[in-house]
Amino acid sequence: MSRFLGFVNGIVWGAPALVLILGTGIYLSFCTGFAQFWLFPTAIREFLRKLRPRQEHEGISSFQAMCTALAATVGTGNLVGVAGAICLGGPGSIFWMWICGILGMVIKFVEATLAVHFRSRENGEFLGGPMYM
Repeated sequence: MSRFLGFVNGIVWGAPALVLILGTGIYLSFCTGFAQFWLFPTAIREFLRKLRPRQEHEGISSFQAMCTALAATVGTGNLVGVAGAICLGGPGSIFWMWICGILGMVIKFVEATLAVHFRSRENGEFLGGPMYM
């Protein structure tokens, strides 16, 4: 059983997973025309615009929904992961974290875009997204 779990762990956290994650990021970057770069100024502008208080409305805004989704995605594991990577991998690990972060941006962009595209409206409310069953 221990040998089997070691084998599965090697597949999940080994080179195949790294190739899949990086390959997907590179593929989606080309498909979207490197949206993580040309949409970044718009994202910063919208973020700063949404910081200003506005009149209240029912429900949560799209910005609040995006922040909640990102908070669930990022989590505290990334804080510990960065410290662990620097401790185990040295300063060179920072470069690879930047590369994975840049490619991860486009993966999250495509995930959020697909969630909005395939949502449905029932009883006046939108249903769908990555957490919808």
